[in-house]
Amino acid sequence: MNDSFQNANRPPDSNENPNPLQPSGYEYEYPSPRSAPARRIPTTPPAERANAAPPPPVSRVAPPGKEFEPPRQTVSQVAAPRSNTRVWAGRLIPFLLGGLLLVFCGGLALVGGVYAFYANELPPSDKLATVNTDQSTKIYDRNGGLLYEIVDPNLGRHTIVPPEKIPQVLKQATLATEDPSFYSNPGVDWYGVARAIYYLVRYQRPVSGASTITQQLIKTALLSPEQTIERKIKEAILALEVTRRYSKDQILAFYLNTINYGNRSYGIQAASQSYFQKDVTQLDLAEASLLAGLPQLPAIYDPCINPDKALERQQVVLGLMMEQGFINQAQASDATKEMQARVTSDPFVNACRAGIDYSHAPHFVEYVRQELQARYGPEFDRAGLQVYTTLDPQMQTIVEEEARKQIGALKGKNVNSAAAVVVNPKNGEIYAMLGSVDFNDKEIDGQVNVATRLRQPGSSIKPLNYLAALEKGWTPATPIYDLVTEFPNGSQPPYVPKNYDDKEHGLVTLRTALANSYNIPAVKTLYFVGVPEMMGVAQRFGITTFTDPARYGLSLTLGGGEVKLTELTGAYAALANGGQLQPLTPFTKIVDGNGRELPISNSDAAQPQQVTDPRYAYLLTNILSDNAARTPAFGANSPLKVSRPAFVKTGTTNDYKDNWTLGGTNELVIGVWVGNPRNEAMRNVSGITGAAPIWHNVLERAYKEVDAFKGIAPHDFSIPQGLVQAEVCNESGLVPTEFCPADHRHSEIFLNNQAPTQFDDVWVKLKIDSTNGQLANENCAPEVIQENVFAKLKEDLVLPYDKIREWGAANGYPIPPIENSPCTNNVPGPTQEPVAVKINRPDPGTNVSGVVTVNGMVRAPQNAAWILEVGRTGQWVAIASGNGETRGQLGQFDANAFGEGELDIRLTATDEFGRPYEDKVRVYVVPFIPPALTEEPTKRPRRTRTPEPTAIIATPIPIETPTEEPTLEPTLEPTLEPTIEPTLEPTIEPTAEPTVPTTPTP
Repeated sequence: MNDSFQNANRPPDSNENPNPLQPSGYEYEYPSPRSAPARRIPTTPPAERANAAPPPPVSRVAPPGKEFEPPRQTVSQVAAPRSNTRVWAGRLIPFLLGGLLLVFCGGLALVGGVYAFYANELPPSDKLATVNTDQSTKIYDRNGGLLYEIVDPNLGRHTIVPPEKIPQVLKQATLATEDPSFYSNPGVDWYGVARAIYYLVRYQRPVSGASTITQQLIKTALLSPEQTIERKIKEAILALEVTRRYSKDQILAFYLNTINYGNRSYGIQAASQSYFQKDVTQLDLAEASLLAGLPQLPAIYDPCINPDKALERQQVVLGLMMEQGFINQAQASDATKEMQARVTSDPFVNACRAGIDYSHAPHFVEYVRQELQARYGPEFDRAGLQVYTTLDPQMQTIVEEEARKQIGALKGKNVNSAAAVVVNPKNGEIYAMLGSVDFNDKEIDGQVNVATRLRQPGSSIKPLNYLAALEKGWTPATPIYDLVTEFPNGSQPPYVPKNYDDKEHGLVTLRTALANSYNIPAVKTLYFVGVPEMMGVAQRFGITTFTDPARYGLSLTLGGGEVKLTELTGAYAALANGGQLQPLTPFTKIVDGNGRELPISNSDAAQPQQVTDPRYAYLLTNILSDNAARTPAFGANSPLKVSRPAFVKTGTTNDYKDNWTLGGTNELVIGVWVGNPRNEAMRNVSGITGAAPIWHNVLERAYKEVDAFKGIAPHDFSIPQGLVQAEVCNESGLVPTEFCPADHRHSEIFLNNQAPTQFDDVWVKLKIDSTNGQLANENCAPEVIQENVFAKLKEDLVLPYDKIREWGAANGYPIPPIENSPCTNNVPGPTQEPVAVKINRPDPGTNVSGVVTVNGMVRAPQNAAWILEVGRTGQWVAIASGNGETRGQLGQFDANAFGEGELDIRLTATDEFGRPYEDKVRVYVVPFIPPALTEEPTKRPRRTRTPEPTAIIATPIPIETPTEEPTLEPTLEPTLEPTIEPTLEPTIEPTAEPTVPTTPTP
């Protein structure tokens, strides 16, 4: 019986406190009642007050002649309302306090109830270490065939280890890595919980990290993998209850016995036996530090699958152990060396092979597991997920067969492996993935998935470089000199790239340069574009590895930067899909253990994005599917030619360490890599002889054998609106004149706002003094003047013009003379008023933006031509031209279309003898700021039409759209005038080249 009840019947002791309401043991006095205020004694006797007449009523009407005065209130009248307010406040305050107390108590009761409800789900201590789901995660192909089942860990390798058998070095490694404050915290990281709930509420996506060991134990042992607010609340409550109910040593043992260490090993004892074939009590520092780093991402850090990643993670663990004072630098170095030797040893590799039992598409299964882990955390494999993937088993079989067949054929050339990725460009689904030709062959690092590893792409990166040039105004007809060129390289010696065949190919068009994979024109294109701009295009197309422009020079376009096969294949898929990038995915559907379909991704990065104008994408696929254009380098019947229209590009790095072939159709894009995972050089194996046969055979067999592609007839790529076809002169890419020879013309495709309207200025007729072959002038007698057609070849971005003239003369071009004839022995002809040109506006040094109007004067004979151009450093864009005398407005241009910085305006006229007269003004382009709107906003000035030359321009012919394929509407706005795009020198100087420059082959 309670003592208080026993003492209640006992007679009071004389020494006890006689007042039961007053606490005993100390003096306590209740406050005495407040004394009543003294009553006022009236000064009038009672009798008088009784007989006194009542006071006269107060009149509220002012007498005549006097203003009304309101009655004055007495002190008692004023104080009465305050007294009432005090009374009401005294009555309300207890009610308010009582209400708040009730709400507070109710909240405590609610929180206590929620806590008790979730805490009741906690099993007893002897069961916590063995709690696991009874459903295994299964991975299926797109037809429902089982690829792999991740078995219940309780049925596999899972042995419980008591706390006293866990070695101290393992405890130190685990605590330093996962929870340094484990022995002092309450089991919950409140900041991490709040952050997770915030991200779930605001962004509908989870955020991981900063969980305590206790929280990780709860997630692993008791909760499902989905990320919800209720789950985070459960996790926090259960972590608090676990900390209250169990000792820290017990919790740590529960964690180490439950966590996933990869390679189907659950718990530290299973991991110790799987990786090192020893009991957990025998682990040393090197082994413990490797194992302690695995639970964060076991599918990625698994040393059997990714030994490099595992070793990198071990370095992190050793660093954290040093920070906590558990080990010193010497111990960390010894542990690093020991494990580097261990993971490549035969016993370790054999143990790994014995622990992995994939039978179908092993690299794809590992890729799927890593993607699942990134989405749902390490506990995904015990959540009973049903994962339906995009893998097509027929396509996978074809890829594996063709890769093994080709590698077998190349055995004598030191080629050991291949990788491939096959995707649907329209939705990003991965149809097939091969990481090596033999997953179980340790001699070739077969378990390494080269499809997701960084490798140099060689020339296969060039399309993104040329795309940047197209976006800056070049066209497939833009001429480029493929002549040996020295590119400035800062304080280093000049960078001099060479072609694969060590030959020069003269003046070629952009189409020819890309189709034949010539290196020198590609470097000149990057010199024009700029390294940061090419990197920006690559990043838009999903290449994540180009991050620092300072790391790369002009060799970037030849494969000087590393990429992943998966990402580069995705970039090519975007070209096939009209410039729309579909992020690659291995999933079609994911269902949890309760039958609920989980979202595959809710990230903005996983949504399709239009990364370039569909017309630019079409131009690239058209060039790369032009078998005639690539015939000079590859031949007419190379492995790049298939039985249906398909675009394709090869690439080979220097020393033949990597070669690639990528491309495909609207429905299917294939990326293939061939080489050695350990970077040994192949013997004279290029992209055309190594990877191309695999690409060719997989594409051909896919349309013949794979059910999803059998019924698709050959068809051209879909042609977007806004493209035209026009004839141009080869040497200029401009409208041919009568002087451009017929065999120097070709038809090309252009954006409708980039089709050339300017006449060819290479092939011109000049007057020559027949007595000496020099340029005639007004002093020459008519009988010695003759007119001849010459080729005034264009200047180059870098190449000296003397070398261009020398090359032209050696290759049969009629190069015009540059000296003027003195005509000293001839009778002077009639003199004419000299030619004069002058730019009046804008003034030199003016800051300009938006539409700029150029005013000036041209004085020239009627048959003399003039041209107004805008540009930088020898690269000019014509904005107006004409003949004879002209005054006033000469032309207009959009300054901001040329980018910010210095910009030159040049006005040139020639006399009847072909002698040039020039005036030049330099202005500075600044950002365009739209004018502020007013009630009557002024309209932006209209562009005036450029005066048309007298000759007739061939009208561009629109390209007809095939009926088989729907026309894709371009989603990007057309570029601004001028229609002839600038070929400007990049404003950013090229960076220094890598120490080992890359010169890939086609």
